[in-house]
Amino acid sequence: MIELFSSNPHRRPRLHTTMNLLAAVAIAALVGGTPGRAEEVRQVLPSGQASAQPGQLAHEKVPDESEIQRFCSNIADAARDRRYALQAEELKQLQAGIDERMKALETKRAEYEQWLKRREVFLARAEDSVVKIYAGMKPDAAAERLAMVNAELAAAILMKLDSRKAGVILNEMDQKAAATLTGIMASAARRVDPS
Repeated sequence: MIELFSSNPHRRPRLHTTMNLLAAVAIAALVGGTPGRAEEVRQVLPSGQASAQPGQLAHEKVPDESEIQRFCSNIADAARDRRYALQAEELKQLQAGIDERMKALETKRAEYEQWLKRREVFLARAEDSVVKIYAGMKPDAAAERLAMVNAELAAAILMKLDSRKAGVILNEMDQKAAATLTGIMASAARRVDPS
């Protein structure tokens, strides 16, 4: 797998800076760090004898440039792959969070739709009962009550009443209120959107 990464020619140019940095670190690690620290570090063998002095240790062969480049390119590819794996895992976690929120939103939407249906049924029943109430009232009393109600509601009630009954109620109303209600009823009766 290491040779597979190092043989990819497209990854080498992008890793030039990274390889140089890693090469410097690798050379420093192989050489043994700074000379001042070499004297401080001493290895004690399990038998209790101290190891040879730092100066007596054999110096290892310094790797050539191609080995350093291959080492750096292998490490860079593995680091990139790990970074991609971490990003993929983070994206999976974010997707799971979004899925949870979508479920909660869908549940709320279903609850809202159910509530809206119940409300519409209730309003339809209420409208029918209100229309029946106004239909049973005397025209002068109905006109007096409808003058106090919201103009749009009064117009809706009048539209649901029998046309003769609605005409008598409008006749009993103040001219200005009757004109307003007639305008609203005419606008609502149009088949084309006035805007």
